[in-house]
Amino acid sequence: MDWKKDRLASALSGKNPTVILQMKSGFSVLADSQFLLGYCILLGYPRSTALNTLSPDARRAFLTDMCLVGDAITAVCHPLRINYEILGNTDTYLHAHIIPRYEWEPDERRKQPVWLYPTEHRAKAELQFNMQNHGRLIQQLKEKLEELTQRAYTENTSNSLL
Repeated sequence: MDWKKDRLASALSGKNPTVILQMKSGFSVLADSQFLLGYCILLGYPRSTALNTLSPDARRAFLTDMCLVGDAITAVCHPLRINYEILGNTDTYLHAHIIPRYEWEPDERRKQPVWLYPTEHRAKAELQFNMQNHGRLIQQLKEKLEELTQRAYTENTSNSLL
């Protein structure tokens, strides 16, 4: 799993199998564990340490892309809601977790941060990314994201949002 050592470099080289789409501000990827189907991460590119280090335009692009990933997950996976988290506590490069939350989740889990799911549950072999189980999901998310980004960036070229 060499590509996991540097997820952004492997995305740039085409060796990261979790890549959904290169977007304006980085790469949308499927999370390693799909314990919540459709869980994605937006890897900021070019590499930076935090949202606060970006220019105002780059910040807007990253946050817009983050929301577009959430829109794509919503359209494809039909969750109850989407949670967004920008942490940086372990991986110290800018990335955002875009996490679908589902009605079928137990109340004590659905109303808490996903990090409170037991590690042994999140690490179950059958929930880990593999192309055989998740290739179709990546394709569906890619198609929806292409549609959404095209529309978002076309609509916003005439105003100052992006």
